[in-house]
Order: sequence, then structure tokens, then C-alpha cells
Amino acid sequence: MSALDTLDERQREAASVLRGPVAVLAGAGTGKTRVITHRIAHGVDTGAYSPSRVMAVTFTAKAAGELRGRLRALGVEGVAARTFHAAALSQLNFFWPTLAGSPAPSIIDNKVRMLGQAGEQLRLRLDTATLRDIASEIEWRKVSMLSIEQHAALGRSIGRVSTEQLAEFQQAYEILKDDRRQLDFEDVLLACAGMLEAEPRVAASVHEQYRHFTVDEYQDVSPLQNRLLELWLGERSDICVVGDASQTIYSFAGADQKYLLEFGRRYPDATVVRLETNYRSQPPILAAANALMKGRPGALELVAARESLTAEPPTVTAYDSEAEEAAGIAAAIAARIKTGASASEIAVLYRAHSQSAAILQALGEAGIASTVLGGKRFFDMPEVRQAVLALRGASVAPTERDFLSNVRKVMRELGLSDEPPTAGGAQRDGWEARRAILRLAEEASSETTLRSFSEVLMARAKDQHEPTMQTVTLSTLHAAKGLEWPHVYLAGWAEGALPIGYAKSFEAIDEERRLAYVGVTRAARTLDLSWSRAAGRGDRQPSRFLQEIGTNARGTGILRETSPRATRAVRQG
Repeated sequence: MSALDTLDERQREAASVLRGPVAVLAGAGTGKTRVITHRIAHGVDTGAYSPSRVMAVTFTAKAAGELRGRLRALGVEGVAARTFHAAALSQLNFFWPTLAGSPAPSIIDNKVRMLGQAGEQLRLRLDTATLRDIASEIEWRKVSMLSIEQHAALGRSIGRVSTEQLAEFQQAYEILKDDRRQLDFEDVLLACAGMLEAEPRVAASVHEQYRHFTVDEYQDVSPLQNRLLELWLGERSDICVVGDASQTIYSFAGADQKYLLEFGRRYPDATVVRLETNYRSQPPILAAANALMKGRPGALELVAARESLTAEPPTVTAYDSEAEEAAGIAAAIAARIKTGASASEIAVLYRAHSQSAAILQALGEAGIASTVLGGKRFFDMPEVRQAVLALRGASVAPTERDFLSNVRKVMRELGLSDEPPTAGGAQRDGWEARRAILRLAEEASSETTLRSFSEVLMARAKDQHEPTMQTVTLSTLHAAKGLEWPHVYLAGWAEGALPIGYAKSFEAIDEERRLAYVGVTRAARTLDLSWSRAAGRGDRQPSRFLQEIGTNARGTGILRETSPRATRAVRQG
């Protein structure tokens, strides 16, 4: 069976072009990861690629782990699927001893602490929040490839730290790092790029090692990352980039969508494929997403893979306060679970972490377990570590029980009861984690043994392939990117919250619009938006994005306005 057999026409077109340059403009839910992995597998199957000469670059370790897992399922081993930082650090550690005669510098484990020490040398005592903002500013400067002097010329300041003080602060920080022979994460990219530029033999060695490059989420590359890509490529053009300009939501961290938008201009002979068939969302949800992004640079027109006569239109509900909004969301989720939906199929997304507290409290009061995305990773939880060790220990002891009975025995001994503890709190989190491991065992094949199951858990931990917890997911819009749920509730669609209050310029508002688009396109079956009229700072207005969806969808009835007491259709115009 060919790696291309299960792809649709556009996906097959993208995956069958094995020589670059190739740009795959992949809208939300159109199968971009599928295209990336099947393209690599097709290259390996046909002999066009040697796995060890392929590098697939991602932005997160989790995405890299998912790529490795999917490639492994396609029978492909040995591809370097890594983040930019992991790839650069590997090269730095390999070549530095030869070039410098000593091991590569260590990586700072706490940038904020070192910044505090640099501030003390300048007799500047700053709070942790300000130090974090300075750390972010330094990161932005470096990935934007600006010197301290060039950055100072921009006239930027942070709180009570003036432009001149900020420049002095950065110089003191750099001197402190050099004295301690350490690098920060951005230095890793800079040092790797500098090494490739200054040492022809290093560049030649890297060019010999890696021949074919694939870059996921290309809309999020920074100038520094793009420069590193150029150095990895050299004079060659065997690169495949995959991205969606409408999902550029990290401009504040240096991401620049121009590299994706201008790819065809930089490579006039590039093959450009548009993926617009969405396999995730119902047509009314896609209609809202398309209306939100209509006319924006690089926007794709998403089309549902299947029509549906029973699709529910997205709803929007106005509440009098944030507390009432949280309670309303919790009540709606409780009702949905009563009709048969699983808690793991539901997510509540919001713009800022501060919005989660009221929602967490409301869900807990409703007896609904929830997990905040971006907290402790599943395989880092002490309950999970304990379970994996216990299962590995049980695998070497003689037993007459079958595999599943053994797993159940181990989980019971660790505290997995038949009934869960009250929703909320560490005890419920631990119970849900142990139950997730047992669920994996229940879904395993009949040939599975304790030893092989333990090995599977270790492999999943390495790839950050976390099992699904039977809890409602709470997440910021940024953290939700790349994920999906059947039922999504988007909270806080009010001016000052989305778009957030400090977004003033046209570019900043456009970034907030893309963030709203990311939230909308996380939903597969139902989408419920809400906002509250009153907040701690006074009255608010509905988000302009709600109005834009209505204006762009004039007369089509995309949004259905609801209230806690009544439901009525939104009137357009």
C-alpha cells in the first residue's frame, strides 16, 4: 500500500512532489501533519529519501514527538524530527569541542534569576514580573536579529526601566553570561548560525548530513530561525514549508508571516499547494471562521469535507457578569454531558490565564472535573511516574493473572478507586491520571504484556504522547493551537478581552483576529461563544469580531444569539 493511497487529491499533490521548493498552504483541520508524514514516507518508500538525511523541524517538542510517532506507524525510522532549538543545540554540542577544544557552554536554567543578578550589579532591584518582561524583550531582540544598539534605537522601554537602562541591563546580562560561560536559548540559535557562517567545514558537514528539509508551522518562523534554515540549506532548495498565515499568533515573540506569504516570490519555481478541505469542523463553524478572516492576507477559504443537515449553528450568549458567564458555561457543559458527551470532548478557551479562575470554580461547583492545559505534563505527574515504575516492577514478578487484571491490581494498590473523588483538587487529578493509564491498558491488543505495556508508556513519555484525560479542558487560545475538540466554548468575547485591551495598532488587532480564528477552528461539532457586559473595570461592549462575523455573513444566519432565558436568531443589518 502506497503512502499516498489514503490522501485526498490536494494532499496527494502536495505529498507527491518530493523535490523542493514546496509550500503547502494548509488551513485549519486540512490534514497538514498527515501530508508532512506521508510525504516523507513516500520519499523513503520510493528511494528518493534516506531517512537519516531528512530533517523535519517543528516549534514544540510535542509536535516533534507526534511526527516521530506517525512516521513510526508508517514504517519510517531515523528521521530527525526536532525543534529548531534541539537541532541547533545538537549541532553546537557536536562541533563546538572540535572548533574550541572544550565542551559547549551550558544552557541557563533560569533566565529571570540571572537577569535579577544583572540588575543588582546596576543597583536596579526589579520585581519578578518586570524581569519576565525584560526576558521576553531580550528574546524578541535576539530572534529579530537586532544588536543591543539597534534595539535601543527603537526607543522601547519596560515599565520604569528606560530605554537607556534597558540597554545597560542587556549588556550586564550578556557579560554575566559570558563570565559564567553560559548561553540562553536564543544564543543557541545565534551561535549555531554564526558557526555555520564562519566555518565552511561545519556547513559542509551539515549539508552532507541533511539533504531534505520540512518545516511545520512556517508562518511562525522568526528572522533568526529563517536565517538558520537558509544556512542549513546552503545553495540547495530541497525544502517543504507548511503553514497557514491565518494562524500567525506569535508575532509578539518574533514570528513573521511574511516568510510564508512571500515564499513563492523568493522561490519562483516553487510548487504551491492549497489545502482547504477541512475534515474537522461542521459547515456553520467554517462559515464563521471564513467570515472572520475574509480579505486578510493569505486567508484560505475552508470547505467542509462533508455536508451536514443536522449541524448546529454557532451560538453567542451575553451575560451580565463574568461570574454569571462562568456559571452559564458550566451549566451548558453539565447539560451536554447529561446528553451523552464525554468530558474529554469539551474545551473552554479564553484569551488570558486570569479568566480561568472563575470557570474552574464554576465547573467544580457543578461537579465537573477539569484540567488546565499548560500545567504539569501528564508523564511528569508523580502519580504517573509512580504507576509506570510499579508496572515495570510488576512485569518482572511471576503472576497467574492476565495482563489487564494485573494492571487493574497495580492501579488499585496505588489508589484508583471505583468512584472518583470530588471534582477539583490534587486527589481528583491523581485519580484521573491513574484512570487514563488503565484506559490505555483496556484499549491495548490481546497480545500486550506488562513488559510491552511498560515500554509503550516509556515511549509515549519520550514522545510526549499523552493519553486523553476524562476531564473538561481549560486553555488559553495560544495553548490550544494545534488541538481540537468536538465541543468548544469560547469565553470572554468582549472588547478589552478579545481583542485584549492593550492591542491598539492595526497589526495588533489583526493578531487578535487570528487568535479568535484559531479558537473558532478548534471546534468540530458545536461552538458556543459568550461575553459579559460587566467586568471589574466597568461596562464592556461585545467584541468587534462578533460584529465582523455578522457583517460578513449578512443574511446567512451564522451566529444564533441566545440568553439564559430565551433564544432568538441574530438579526443582520
